[in-house]
Amino acid sequence: MSATLLAGIARTTEPQAVLRRFLALDALVTAGNGLAYLAFSEPLGRLLGIGPATLLVLGPLLALYGAGVAGVASRRRPPVFPVRLVIETNCLWVALSLAAALFWFTPTAMGAVWIAAQALVVAGSALVQWLALRGSLSGHQ
Repeated sequence: MSATLLAGIARTTEPQAVLRRFLALDALVTAGNGLAYLAFSEPLGRLLGIGPATLLVLGPLLALYGAGVAGVASRRRPPVFPVRLVIETNCLWVALSLAAALFWFTPTAMGAVWIAAQALVVAGSALVQWLALRGSLSGHQ
């Protein structure tokens, strides 16, 4: 994610709106990945060096998770506990992705790049969500 894109998404004076926008972006990217894994599990599995069965399991999980994050993002004032749960789940995803690449999978070169890239994007997402949550909480004190 570029700094320009993040600045454009965050451009508002209301901390809750910033938080909702970052959650919505997370929901869109996550659900999109899940649907792609479902629809293209065979070719993506070959490209990434990850079994299509794994992608068929991850696909619906990511799509449902993305829908849940969208539900949190749709709230005028996203509740703190679900937002923290999203942030912590994103951090867990990063750790599991890197562990899977190192210990469980034997990805292709493209797969290794993909796993690292998506882990970085998810880590960045968790960071901006955490910062946005902090900003929304400090705005209410």
